[in-house]
Amino acid sequence: MFVILELLFTHLSNDYKTKLEVIIMSRFTSEQVSELNDKLKTPEEVLEWGLENVHPKLALASSFGAEDVCVIHMLSKINPEARVFSLDTGRINQETYDVMDEIRKKYNTKIEITFPDASEVIEMVQTHGMNLFYASAENRKLCCGVRKVHPLNKMLSTLDGWITGLRSDQTQNRQTSTKIEIDEQHDGMIKLNPILDWSWEQTMGYIKENDIPYNKLIDQGFPSIGCEPCTRAIKPGEDLRAGRWWWENQSDKECGLHMDHKK
Repeated sequence: MFVILELLFTHLSNDYKTKLEVIIMSRFTSEQVSELNDKLKTPEEVLEWGLENVHPKLALASSFGAEDVCVIHMLSKINPEARVFSLDTGRINQETYDVMDEIRKKYNTKIEITFPDASEVIEMVQTHGMNLFYASAENRKLCCGVRKVHPLNKMLSTLDGWITGLRSDQTQNRQTSTKIEIDEQHDGMIKLNPILDWSWEQTMGYIKENDIPYNKLIDQGFPSIGCEPCTRAIKPGEDLRAGRWWWENQSDKECGLHMDHKK
């Protein structure tokens, strides 16, 4: 569905010929996306469409939580060459590295790893300290920005679309998402949320049914897993994301990957 127009310009200067190629890519309209959401119902249908129309400029952003490994399993069945990338913030749990390697071996998946800019991290910790995120919500968002959002934006700048493991019941902000959407936060690129309407029980059931490797912290009471110092096990009866940035009072907590904190 992408229409690519290549305009060739020839410029002669100082006996050198320069060939300038300008690639103009049309974007999906909101009407097209709405039609696709009406038509494509299952996660597999959404992923098949994405891989047929956007691959190889499409990739799954994976933190290797329960939702993401389900999507990786689906992708491996549809197209083994589907791309997966992960943000290594420098503060994640060993159990996350463990499941990352288990997934890599089971599905023979090449995982593209991104890291935060070292100079940004150095400036941040020298100014605010190693555990700055406990001091204020502003500091926490700063840390998430440096360690997660900036590396994500850099990666997404090389793509035409991305895939997530979002579920609509995780936060209030995610309840307005659709399985296929135009991501205005990232220059209008395509964003696929194939398991958006899944429940936590459905997610774990799919993992068990298909013998998918998963983060062992889940068995220790961590249904939502972020960086090690910013995640704790939840207590009986608590919301599934209560263990994320638990010292903050706000109920709709996000790191900035799926919402713009500047707005």
